[in-house]
Amino acid sequence: MDIDTTIKSIHKMALHTKTVVNLMYTSRIIEDSVAGTLKPYGLSLQQYNVMRILRGQKGKPANLSTIQERMIDKSSNTTRLVDKLIKKEWVERRICEQNRRKVEILITPEGLEVLSELDPVMENHNKTILKNLSERDLEQLNLLLDTLRTK
Repeated sequence: MDIDTTIKSIHKMALHTKTVVNLMYTSRIIEDSVAGTLKPYGLSLQQYNVMRILRGQKGKPANLSTIQERMIDKSSNTTRLVDKLIKKEWVERRICEQNRRKVEILITPEGLEVLSELDPVMENHNKTILKNLSERDLEQLNLLLDTLRTK
């Protein structure tokens, strides 16, 4: 179904406007779907993103600014997200031994275990979301989205 019908638009949108509206609408559908998949694990999209960033550190600590710059949702309150993950014991915060003013954040073995369990769940979920697109379509879509973000 086209975006005009989906949002019940009664006015013809300019192509640029229609494209932006379509991207935003589709993004929300995907975000809601992913959030629903993460909900049974007690994770928000942003918490999941933090855990994936920390896993990508391969055992090296990250600081809050490193996490913030790698976040998909740049408006996230990284400190609050990390605090919630600490309470779940999936992330730990410690003081750097070389610089006592520096706070280091690491994913715990329990956090890695949760991600290991979630990896196949999320992979299947992502395949389901994109089931109507061929591999060639997906490559083209990624190329177009990358191009769109190029300044």
